[in-house]
Amino acid sequence: MPEGPELHLASHFVNEACRELVFGGCVEKSPVSRNPEVPFESSAYSISALARGKELRLTLSPLPGAQPHREPLALVFRFGMTGSFQLVPSDALPPHAHLRFYTAPPGPRLALCFVDIRRFGRWDLGGEWQPGRGPCVLLEYEQFRENVLRNLADKAFDRPICEALLDQRFFNGIGNYLRAEILYRLRIPPFEKARTVLEALQQRRPGDPGPLAPKGKLLLT
Repeated sequence: MPEGPELHLASHFVNEACRELVFGGCVEKSPVSRNPEVPFESSAYSISALARGKELRLTLSPLPGAQPHREPLALVFRFGMTGSFQLVPSDALPPHAHLRFYTAPPGPRLALCFVDIRRFGRWDLGGEWQPGRGPCVLLEYEQFRENVLRNLADKAFDRPICEALLDQRFFNGIGNYLRAEILYRLRIPPFEKARTVLEALQQRRPGDPGPLAPKGKLLLT
């Protein structure tokens, strides 16, 4: 299942692959997808991406002089279990390409596709991050750390650390494989109470030496 690092890499892929491309026409949705239609049409527009935790924002920005005149449109994607972006020739669309953005002529016609075999992925119009998700563990580290330490009294931290790490209010971008890697590499028992593991951080600052606190407690440094 794609987690924070995969969304981050997907945003880099979109930005690099689409940097020199001009898209045009309507956005095309597959008939089997239950996600909303994307009511966007422009003779010339660019595409850029930004990831935050387990979400990716795609922005469609009309170029100067494009018709019809309209404002940029943003969509926020959650990848579900199998979501990804692919850039392919328009006459060779991959199976399960549920949303397609086509390049404008001249030149070979390409399609940027959101591909999702299991159809658990979602997109929403408007560009707003999902309410209730905490700061991104990759790109908003200081805010992420502060959000965890400020809320250690929350009942979420009464649970084992292996469960608490999946709470997207505090660990936006962490999923099953990442929590397993984190706990294994830091030698933290997965069923240790989350608050017990994290409370030592209140007395430390980011950058303090040592990856582990006494008795193997996790340090968000």
